Amino acid sequence: MDSQLIEQWKSGDERAATTIVERHAEALSRFAVRLGVTEDIDELVQETFIRAFGALESFRSDSSLRTWLFTIERRLVIDRRRAQARRGHEVAVEDAHVATEYDALDSLVADEASQRVVDAMARLTRMQREVFLLRVQEGRNYREIAEILDTTEGSARVHYHNAIRAVKEFLDD
Repeated sequence: MDSQLIEQWKSGDERAATTIVERHAEALSRFAVRLGVTEDIDELVQETFIRAFGALESFRSDSSLRTWLFTIERRLVIDRRRAQARRGHEVAVEDAHVATEYDALDSLVADEASQRVVDAMARLTRMQREVFLLRVQEGRNYREIAEILDTTEGSARVHYHNAIRAVKEFLDD
């Protein structure tokens, strides 16, 4: 029946698309839940059909239409998870969480941390310190650092890596 509906849709019958959606939407929703999707399931199912109808010319009928739709939906779920991982998890901050005062202890801790970083940087070689400052404080990329310090990008990367390692080791002591 699906192959017949696909042919009807390809020939311009909009009702065939509606029938395809009606036949498979519920199964796609259940599959999304089994994949661990808890939010925006209807939106995911809709996006699955949009992708499927956009690529229906490439459907070869090697598998059933439902299997193909499940494959599209699974890929969409994977893409969503990757995008969410890149964005990180959002944490709501409420007014009660905001620090309202900056006290003497905060000042002491900040001063001590700042002094430890200064001490760590003093132990770096001149080149490591310059690369570190250009990268961390100025936000320069390695190409720019290499131009400024008249060195190569590879050398700038090595000096930065060594500087970071040395600063971390000093701060961990």
